[in-house]
Amino acid sequence: MVKFVECANCHTTLQLPSGAQSIRCAICCATVSTDTTELRKTSRLTSYMNNYFPILHGRASPTAGQKIQPPPAFGRKRALIIGITYKNTKDELQGCINDAKCMKFLLVNRFKFPQEAVIMLTEEERDPHRIPTIRNIRKAIYWLMQGVKAGDSLVFHFSGHGLQQRNYTLDEVDGYDETLCPLDYEKKGMIVDDELNATLVRPLPRGAKLHAIIDACHSGTMLDLPYLCRMDRTGRYVWEDHRPRSGTWKGTSGGEAISFSGCDDHQKSADTDSLAKVMSTGAMSFSFIQAIERGQGTTYGSILNAIRSSIRNSDSDSGSKIASSLLTMLTTGRSSSGFGMRQVPQLTANETFDVYTKKFSI
Repeated sequence: MVKFVECANCHTTLQLPSGAQSIRCAICCATVSTDTTELRKTSRLTSYMNNYFPILHGRASPTAGQKIQPPPAFGRKRALIIGITYKNTKDELQGCINDAKCMKFLLVNRFKFPQEAVIMLTEEERDPHRIPTIRNIRKAIYWLMQGVKAGDSLVFHFSGHGLQQRNYTLDEVDGYDETLCPLDYEKKGMIVDDELNATLVRPLPRGAKLHAIIDACHSGTMLDLPYLCRMDRTGRYVWEDHRPRSGTWKGTSGGEAISFSGCDDHQKSADTDSLAKVMSTGAMSFSFIQAIERGQGTTYGSILNAIRSSIRNSDSDSGSKIASSLLTMLTTGRSSSGFGMRQVPQLTANETFDVYTKKFSI
């Protein structure tokens, strides 16, 4: 049985092979003993990891033909992209799979992610293990995070429904947890922000980097990161402290986690064709890709301002005349009519920084 332990020296989360007597930390080279006394000292992070990755304990073992395997040594960039339209349900969306295809194209062609290092989960996938059920999403997150080390650049993109539920642990400033909705969420449940933080954020070791792009309703603090960049229309900003009053640690194990989200926690994100014109997309996903293509992706501040400006101007021709070349390549035809949007994309991070001097890099 594989478990996670914590390096007593640098607090990096380590994957402990079954039967191993000791393990050497890849970050600080300290040796971690596997005796009973030492294992009792493992942090809350490792208990979260062991709890949220049941695949490691035989409760959700990969079946024969499983295609989502641990990442090979083909480089240090990999991504998990999820697009869910909830087809033939009362909650059906139009643009989420388009978002996923465009995001993959962007990562592979603009940021040189290897094709085999990008896992995409959508309803169109033929492999049953690539259908975005809650079980498959959890497996894919495990794939994304397995063996993460210094120098790795990870991307997590989700386009679909997001909801909220009451929080009773004092971990949320507004009293609500944010949730992502897998394809089967009505039967199997949702993925809560606490789980996303425990599995995507807290394991990040020093030198590793995660970028999340969350295009869903109520997504402002979907990764439960400690700081939110509160920016006004003029571009002035302050970092809000969202660390839980309970004292629960929501940061990383020394790595860097930054998230762009479609809207504030109390808002909804639009699924519209008023931006791309040629097809339906998520407003945030389209605006993010457009900002990169137009050369507005120099810094985190420039991207956030560009995304917000694109959405704010969605009702005027000046904001949406030119469709991105990425999107026109994937044209599937016009969907439902566009509409005015009342969403304000957000930026959150595990640490504060100057958004206008920090270079955007994935």
